[in-house]
Amino acid sequence: MSVIEEMLNSYPRDLGTVDKEKLAACIAACLECTQSCTACADACLSEDMVSELTSCIRTNLDCADVCAAATAVLSRHTGSNEATLRAVVEACRAACASCATECEKHAGMHEHCRICAEACRRCEQACADLLATL
Repeated sequence: MSVIEEMLNSYPRDLGTVDKEKLAACIAACLECTQSCTACADACLSEDMVSELTSCIRTNLDCADVCAAATAVLSRHTGSNEATLRAVVEACRAACASCATECEKHAGMHEHCRICAEACRRCEQACADLLATL
């Protein structure tokens, strides 16, 4: 059992109808994506052709920030605003899709972009899976 699942299971109040398994998977995917996007942006900055990667860097940083915000919102359960929750998860799904598409353009040349694109696709899917249950 992951720490994320332990925290969800230890919550002192009922989490309502939320699917804990999908919620935990989405939080984990968001954390992974935050890290991989941050690392990919930094790796892009170290490439000789950095000027050709500015869009990738910007997309990575935007995605990392949106995933970090989603992680925070998804980790709070004292009261909830379903409209806000849905909007945040949808924004995260969209940011991940955009970042994955951008990183896939560079994946053949830069391994860090391939790894990042895969993490973004996993997060995009985890967000979609959670959205389907909300």
